[in-house]
Amino acid sequence: MRIVTIAVAAVGALTLAACGSPAEKAAEKQADAVEQQGEATADSLEKQADAQKDVGNQAAGEALDQKADAVEESADKTADAIEQKAEQ
Repeated sequence: MRIVTIAVAAVGALTLAACGSPAEKAAEKQADAVEQQGEATADSLEKQADAQKDVGNQAAGEALDQKADAVEESADKTADAIEQKAEQ
């Protein structure tokens, strides 16, 4: 039983060490920054979309909403790719 406990603890320690590597931490920070920038850009586009809709320009507002969604989705995919690359 004692050997199993030690083995489990060793595996857990190795897992934590791998997750906490400097490269993975840097990649996580970079991914977070990409997501935050994408969100900020999307928020700005959504505000522009609302302004267009407020003046009766629904088509321009809808186009800006779609662009905001695309920007946010692209940022999420880029962030995911950054994190996956660091895990390899």
